[in-house]
Amino acid sequence: MKYEDLTRKIIGCAMEVHKQLGNGFQEVIYQRALSIELQLQGLDYSREHEMKIQYKGHEIGTRRVDFFVENVIMVELKAIINLEDVHLAQAMNYVEAYDLEIGLLLNFGAKSLQFKRVHNNKKS
Repeated sequence: MKYEDLTRKIIGCAMEVHKQLGNGFQEVIYQRALSIELQLQGLDYSREHEMKIQYKGHEIGTRRVDFFVENVIMVELKAIINLEDVHLAQAMNYVEAYDLEIGLLLNFGAKSLQFKRVHNNKKS
């Protein structure tokens, strides 16, 4: 799997944040903590990264992603009780619209960290 080591490292950072904070906080708290953990692990990232949305090779707007790690992985955070199909579909749509290969969807709101790797099916 492409970027497996990198996604595993990001998930490890998220697990450390969840281990330290547990569930129940607002998304911004997890975002701040994950920012610190990514930095401690030596990962290059930008937070609230403005991404161009493409449609058939044309830029049609922008949207901010929670994190853009090592210029290749989009990371979306949630702090909800449980991930649902709609959240996964949203993350999949983002990687396609941003023309990325891989993204991560992380949910800190459940008792255990929930994570999903999302792939851009158009890049397969």
